[in-house]
Amino acid sequence: MGKVLGVLGGMGPAATVAFLARVQALTPAQGDQDHIRIIADINPQVPDRNRQPDAAEAMLGQMAMRLRDAGAQVLCMPCNTAHAQAAGIRKVGPPFIDMIAETTEVAAAGGAKKIGVLATPGGEALYARALQGKGVKIVRLAGPAREAFMSCVHAVKRGDLGEAPRAEMRRLAATLVAAGAEAVIAGCTEVPLLLGAGDVSVPLVDSAEVLAQVCVERCK
Repeated sequence: MGKVLGVLGGMGPAATVAFLARVQALTPAQGDQDHIRIIADINPQVPDRNRQPDAAEAMLGQMAMRLRDAGAQVLCMPCNTAHAQAAGIRKVGPPFIDMIAETTEVAAAGGAKKIGVLATPGGEALYARALQGKGVKIVRLAGPAREAFMSCVHAVKRGDLGEAPRAEMRRLAATLVAAGAEAVIAGCTEVPLLLGAGDVSVPLVDSAEVLAQVCVERCK
């Protein structure tokens, strides 16, 4: 028997649903019984992680507690930004898979010395610290490009996965490459809903894909 995975989701809903599909797709299985049991709390009501961090941490702790009490033995959260409030989850008890740490490990293992990050300001700060710890320089978006990135994220949250936000996300990734990035981290779980590996001229490290793979490894 494998371990039961608890997912703190809803940040945002589309990214969580896509993550759950990745876990299913990455699980080696011959039938239903070979798949991982997952208990998910898809909660879009988590307070804004940038503007209300304390309230967000409190709610994440409550979600983790409910997942634990429902039988979850391993916890994960497919939202990079909210990892700044992960202390509220860790104190609850079950092992928590750190998306930032796992993604940074994979990105740095590729040998790149300058890595671009497509992330919210909060997520970018987390990746900056993690990459620095690996001796890797972060390449960031700045000024209007940062605002354009957030517009793309908000487009996904309102259900727009059309060509306009896709083209903009490709442009932003190319901006990082032009600034010297030898690899790019999709450090926001909305990014892979607009951007694929074939859209970037350097390796694209998808944080949602990394997290899903680790979840499968820990729970199978």
